[in-house]
Amino acid sequence: MIKIKIFFTIILFFLNSNLFAEYNFYENGKNLFDNKKFNLAKFKFEQDIVFNPKNEKSYLYLAKIYKIEKNDLQEEKNLKTVILLNPNNESAVYDLILLKIRKSNYSETKKLISDFKKICKNLCSESAKLQLKLDSSLKN
Repeated sequence: MIKIKIFFTIILFFLNSNLFAEYNFYENGKNLFDNKKFNLAKFKFEQDIVFNPKNEKSYLYLAKIYKIEKNDLQEEKNLKTVILLNPNNESAVYDLILLKIRKSNYSETKKLISDFKKICKNLCSESAKLQLKLDSSLKN
């Protein structure tokens, strides 16, 4: 009976610390990001991912940081992870489209724009702008 109590105590401890850490790391990272402390924010988002590997928000903010740092490879990796976790995350798809336009990957951009039109709810007005950006990139 004592072993069972110890076991449940340990389980509850890990569950509580995991939930606390998840909230704390993400929120701290977001606050640091909002205050433009990108290196510290990156560290907090990475910590959050260790405790909660399915938190698409942390990956999205990491992608935003890598965009600021002009690290296209890491930005794309994190955006694709967000889309893998949630294919309907229109912000991630939108940012990936912009990245693909910058990288002159037109065929993939067209497919992403088509996908974006199917999932958009808040950024639907941006789909026409994306198409214009793609068209102007093709002319250059």
